[in-house]
Amino acid sequence: MAIASVSTITSASTEGWQDAARLGLERARQTLRGITSIRVIEEKATVEDGRISEFLVTLQVVFLLEDGDE
Repeated sequence: MAIASVSTITSASTEGWQDAARLGLERARQTLRGITSIRVIEEKATVEDGRISEFLVTLQVVFLLEDGDE
């Protein structure tokens, strides 16, 4: 039986929301194994001098828990 867990992370990029999501997934992969999906739950942006300076996304990262039978 597979059991999954969800971790919520926030990631940022100066290029766009899609890039912020990609960077967040890349970072999550360094720590979490068995990632099956991500869900963008919020998009925000920082504005400086009337322009977007940073794109931020909050992601839910879904990953399978490993069996404890080791």
